[in-house]
Order: sequence, then structure tokens, then C-alpha cells
Amino acid sequence: MVVHRVPYPPDKGDKIRSYNQLKFLVGQGWKVHLCTLADDPSDMQYAVELLKLCASVTIEPLHSKLQKIKSLTAIFRRLPMSARYFYSENLQQRVNDILAKHPISAVLCFCSPMAEYLRRASVNPLPHGRSRHVSYIMDLVDVDSDKWEQYAKRHSAPMKWVYRLESQLLHHYERSVTEWFDAIVLVSEAEADVFRNRTGCQQKIHAVGNGVDLAYFHPADKETIRTNIRISFCGAMNYLPNIDAVCWFAREVLPLIRQKLGEIEFWIVGGAVGDDVRSLENLPGVQVTGRVDDVRPFVWNSDLAVAPIRIARGIQNKVLEAMAMGVAALVTPQAFEGLEAEAGREIVVSPAEPEEFAAVAIELLCDHQRRQDIARNARLMVEEQYSWDGRLQVLDDLLLGSFRNISEVKAAAQFVRPALN
Repeated sequence: MVVHRVPYPPDKGDKIRSYNQLKFLVGQGWKVHLCTLADDPSDMQYAVELLKLCASVTIEPLHSKLQKIKSLTAIFRRLPMSARYFYSENLQQRVNDILAKHPISAVLCFCSPMAEYLRRASVNPLPHGRSRHVSYIMDLVDVDSDKWEQYAKRHSAPMKWVYRLESQLLHHYERSVTEWFDAIVLVSEAEADVFRNRTGCQQKIHAVGNGVDLAYFHPADKETIRTNIRISFCGAMNYLPNIDAVCWFAREVLPLIRQKLGEIEFWIVGGAVGDDVRSLENLPGVQVTGRVDDVRPFVWNSDLAVAPIRIARGIQNKVLEAMAMGVAALVTPQAFEGLEAEAGREIVVSPAEPEEFAAVAIELLCDHQRRQDIARNARLMVEEQYSWDGRLQVLDDLLLGSFRNISEVKAAAQFVRPALN
């Protein structure tokens, strides 16, 4: 399992997905050799925790400033800058050693830049010369090339040009990945359809959705009684779509809500807070927590969870978690895409227009019974549809063999599980 960031602790989108994949596959009987990178020095400490699950763990430190400089050289080789940013010669050697010394049955790459480690591998390298007995699966999670294009549309030069170039390079690279790997996985059917349309590839592409830890993200034991009204947003605050979302909501939507309802509080919960987000505390009603050990009390103590995302790809874990915790969620269409929920019954969706989004929020905040009904329906829905084991079964099937489509997976009822390495 080759992952671009340490899959622990599961406190942000990509780590939530990669950690739960790891835990699930170990539970299915796989012996996992984990190769990953630490762009945060504090992540190095988690090798001990991950060794409780893995046969071996290699965490290679990633020096952000140096890698950013190196990533510029990728342009001259027609490679995405992100592929060079997440490349480490030391980790490559470890990948080579594992492929050479262990009877590997399958390789799971998490995030497109990690394809480089298989492309450059000295044993069974992609795309030629690999063993037919090894299944190569790529989890792209999101269509990153499309996301970089969205970034370009929301920025001015020179970053507009940088983002657009990366989008183009990634698009070309993603098409190559579809040829190199036996199966491509994305986080939802909506995301898979986008990728199918962008690449023209149909048979290899599968949706493997995210789940929710239903035991951890549960409704509050008792309702909190407060005199003030709170709205919450949870997410990593060094992620551009989240930064854009909270800045837009705090500056353009919250004042309209406060104008109608008075002293409404907007709580921004998440680590890696930069100047753009920290400056929002100067606005009336805005609270910025920074990193917290447990996001649940902040969600439980809010009347409404919002996901005012305007740049989006994939699934918004923050929305699923709020729904699992029994808190009504108001989201934009961008944040709703890919969720298997009924708008108006289990979640509320409003266009990303300040006046309209504010009006819907005001209506919900003034109707306690409707919020309770939505929250109850949301919890029931995630219990029925969003268990991790149910969502990840297709991934296990794909790793067991190179299947061209899900019908072949289901038809392989007599398939014998190999020695799982």
C-alpha cells in the first residue's frame, strides 16, 4: 500500500479514507506493507501505531520547501508537479525492496502521484514487464485534474497559469494511469462518471465510496441547552476549498443571517489555520478554534452544520460525519454531489449564492422541528448506507484479482483467496 500521506490519525479527508481502507483490508486477512510520506514532521511518530496493523511500515519524511522546488523540474519531463512533489528516492528503494523480497499479491496506490513508484520500480515495473499474478489498483479518490482547473478559474495570474498547467499535466497523467493499472477506483459514482468522460475509459473504473465510523460519530447523549445560536464548519484549514468556503460564508452569508436573527455564532473548527482564516475572527460572530483533539463537541453544540463548498471533487466527509452525529446539514450543490442522500429529507441543499444560502439557513434556524426531523432521517440513512465494511468490499474484490467490471467480481463466487501479502 503506497500512500502519499501517513494514514493516521484519521482526522482529514484523505487520511480518513486511507486509514479505513488499511484497517478494513487487515481485517479481511491481508498482510500489508505500508509505504508512505510525512509532509508534517509530527506524523513520523505514528509508525508505532500503524505497526499494530501492518507487516511493515516505512514513513519517509517529505521536506515541503525542497520538494516544491524539485516539483518545478517535472514540467520539463511533461509530468505533473504533484508527481515530483510526492516523490522520494528513499521511498522508491523501499518499494523496490518489498516487491523483490516478498510474494506480493496486490499493490494499492493511493492518489495519482504515487503511480510513479510503480512506474519506476525495478521489479515488475509499470507499464511493462509486470507479473500477471499481481493486481495493481489505483485509488485516485477524486479527479484531481478537474479540481486544479477549478482552482485556476478562481485565481488570477500568475497562480492561474500554474494551476491550469498542473491540471493539463495531470489530465495527461491520469489517462496514462488508466493504461498502467488493472483497476481505477474513485470515491463515488458521480466522480467515476466524470473520470470516465475525461479519459474515455469505461471498464476499468469503479466507485468505492467512503463510510462513516458510526460508533464514534454518534448523536449527542442529550440536547444542549443554549441561548445563542451556533453554526459549525469542520475541516482542514490548509485546504483551498475549505478556505474558500469559510471565507465566503463568513464575509458574505453570515452578515445576512445576523442581520435577521441577531447574535449568531459561526465556529470554524480545524487545524493548520493560515492568515486568511485567522483574520475572520475580526468579523462579528466568527470563532476560529485551530486544531482540536475532538471535533464532535463542536458539532453537537451547533444548531446547524454547513458545508458552503464552492470548489469540490469527491465526497465531503465533514457532511457525512455531521449527519451521523444527528445534526442538520446545509450544503451547496458542490458539497452534495456524490452523496446518496435525499435533499430536503436527510440534508438541505442551497445554491452558493449569498442571499439564497442565507435565506435557507435562516429558515432552518427558525424551525427547530424541521432540523430535528432532518437530523433523525440523516442518521438513519448513514446507518443503512455508509458502513465502511459495506463500502470497501468492492476494493477487496478488486485486489483479489484483475476484474474488468463489477459483474465479473460478483460472478467470481468460487474465487480462492491467495496467500495474502
